[in-house]
Amino acid sequence: MSDAMVIALAVALIVPFAGNTIGAAFVFFMRRGMSEGFQKALLGFAAGVMIAASVWSLLIPSIEASEAGPLPAWIPAAGGFLGGMLLLLLIDHFTPHLHVGSDEPEGVSAPIKKPTMMIFALAIHNLPEGMAVGAVLAGFLSSDPGITLSAVVALSIGIAIQNIPEGAVVSMPLTSNGMSRAKAFGAGTACGAVEPLGALIMLAVTEIASPALPYVLAFAAGAMMYVVTEELIPETQSGKHTNIGTIGVAVGFVLMMVLDVALG
Repeated sequence: MSDAMVIALAVALIVPFAGNTIGAAFVFFMRRGMSEGFQKALLGFAAGVMIAASVWSLLIPSIEASEAGPLPAWIPAAGGFLGGMLLLLLIDHFTPHLHVGSDEPEGVSAPIKKPTMMIFALAIHNLPEGMAVGAVLAGFLSSDPGITLSAVVALSIGIAIQNIPEGAVVSMPLTSNGMSRAKAFGAGTACGAVEPLGALIMLAVTEIASPALPYVLAFAAGAMMYVVTEELIPETQSGKHTNIGTIGVAVGFVLMMVLDVALG
């Protein structure tokens, strides 16, 4: 394995996880909690990053990687995208979890405490992000001409940046549900381990069937878009009306777009 491949592997597995850990550490510094407006801004920012990453880092490379194949280039992108949405739909439907600011658990009924269900919600958020980074990493490691080391670095940094507010938004409420700050930090950090796991799953799939790369890229995009439309955007618009969440989306989208275009 070349030095560039080693760097790409280390960046993809460590940097997003580090972002989530930094976000979880907010439980030690923001002892008075987080205002509703600030929380919505952060969630909107995370949504914007994920939307831009889905387009520039995943769907466009998926279509480009399919252009030399036997099928029209849009078929792998469309099929993979819908497959990713379906997977997250099934996970969301069957996994008991509780979103921030909600008292209504989702998923199958289970005798699980609130803090644990909130941790499951964070894990559901993190899985698609790890899959996204893993899909781009798989493209680079397979020497796809459309995916460079810079593209891996750009996506990893973008996901890490949005993981900071996302980790804070989900980890901090754990303390108000009876969990100590140290345990809330540990739980938030542990959930971040889902991202390297998702990345490794994408690597394994691509290693087994390298022609599946366009599908894998689009699959990760669909999984991320499910989280955005099902959870992040609705949470920014809940409660008292404010445009702060929409502004957060715009800032996050532009930042990720600039990272991908400038570095990718």
